[in-house]
Amino acid sequence: MRVVIQESYDKMCKWAADYISARIKAHNAGPEAGRPFVLGLPTGSSPIGVYKELARQNQAGELSFANVVTFNMDEYLGLPHEHDQSYWYFMHDNFFDHLVDMKPENINILNGMTEDPEEECRRYEEKIKSYGGIDLFMGGIGVDGHIAFNEPFTSLSSRTGVRNLTTDTRIVNSRFFGNDPEKVPAQALSVGVGTVFDSKEVLILINGHNKARALAATVEGAVSQKWTCSALQNHNGAIIACDEAACGELTVDTYKYFLDIEKKERL
Repeated sequence: MRVVIQESYDKMCKWAADYISARIKAHNAGPEAGRPFVLGLPTGSSPIGVYKELARQNQAGELSFANVVTFNMDEYLGLPHEHDQSYWYFMHDNFFDHLVDMKPENINILNGMTEDPEEECRRYEEKIKSYGGIDLFMGGIGVDGHIAFNEPFTSLSSRTGVRNLTTDTRIVNSRFFGNDPEKVPAQALSVGVGTVFDSKEVLILINGHNKARALAATVEGAVSQKWTCSALQNHNGAIIACDEAACGELTVDTYKYFLDIEKKERL
């Protein structure tokens, strides 16, 4: 596991965006350039700065998305695209609508209005496989360490499926629904923990004091269904990009170790 500690949220986002940009460019210049670069994407507050920087690079002609296929992590069940809290709406408002060469047919988001949720999830898994899997999956985690809508005690080998949202998650997300947890959908469609960790690389963003316990559990804790993020320890291409504020629960030795390793990485 690689842990990249940055001073602030903005610097964390810049580092993550530059990393993703470099991976796309390397892919397009390499032997696999004939196939798309497959990028997994999250919603939430953590990636917004990354999306802004990637869009800036794209608009400046520094980075092309013409050969990129995206798969989003999740979507609320029962929300139409035009609902301002659907993740389809979020992704277009915060990212896709700001890219000059992103092909609409290359955007994949689970359909929250499907009449057959199980079939929709099966289809999604199959479509990911049809591209040869995901090259890089960017994600964030909740304060309880959940990835996508895989709540604590979700199987670490789970696949895309219907998820029941906990009361805590609905309370946290209620800030987007007029602070009324009852307005937050009780279910969502979500990629599984196993779906994410089948990716060649996984880049997780962790920022803020409220995520400090989750970061410590991810890096220093035991691998456990209680903290689905802890599965990162078993992934050979796992990277955590975090800010100083999220490091409050790490032991001093762990914190110094990753700072030292990254300093050598840059030399």
